[in-house]
Amino acid sequence: MPQYLEVIKKHVIAPVDRQKTIRYWCGDESRVGLKTEAGRLITKKGVKPIGIMQWKRDNFYLYGLVEPLTGEYFIWEFSHLNTACFNIFLEKFSQTYAQDIHILQLDNGAFHLSQHLKVPENIVLLFQPPHTPQVNPIERLWEEVKRHLTWESFPSLDELREFIWNRLAQLNTSIVASITGWDFILDALFVSGFS
Repeated sequence: MPQYLEVIKKHVIAPVDRQKTIRYWCGDESRVGLKTEAGRLITKKGVKPIGIMQWKRDNFYLYGLVEPLTGEYFIWEFSHLNTACFNIFLEKFSQTYAQDIHILQLDNGAFHLSQHLKVPENIVLLFQPPHTPQVNPIERLWEEVKRHLTWESFPSLDELREFIWNRLAQLNTSIVASITGWDFILDALFVSGFS
């Protein structure tokens, strides 16, 4: 990873932009829906757990970025998982953090690689190896948010949405950094001169 970061800093980022702060983010998307998430239940030994399931298929998607170094995160909600929504997400992120250059670690989702994708000038995409969600720390953030959904049933998307956003509001940068600040990423960032 340090080698990739050095190549990006030397050959991808324009010389005029190298004086700006360069930040490293990890991104992914997560589906959140009304279908009940099954999980473990506490029962007497030998008693099979029984939970009430809801089978509604209504859902929405969270598009997110997390900066493992600081625990800062940027999350937007969308109705679909596609290139059009990802373009909007990148543009909103780019405008929010316009003063910096951003390297975004992403998986190989089809819409991340689309020819219709418009990557803002202050963003550089870095793709992780295929089929390796375990190297992307934002997966841990999604797990933290969703672990409170086990066996919950929400009558509407609005109530689920409120629950999710309240849960995200409880996560300050210290908590997010402790969840996503993996040693191999922090070491690579340190070696590459990120602070």
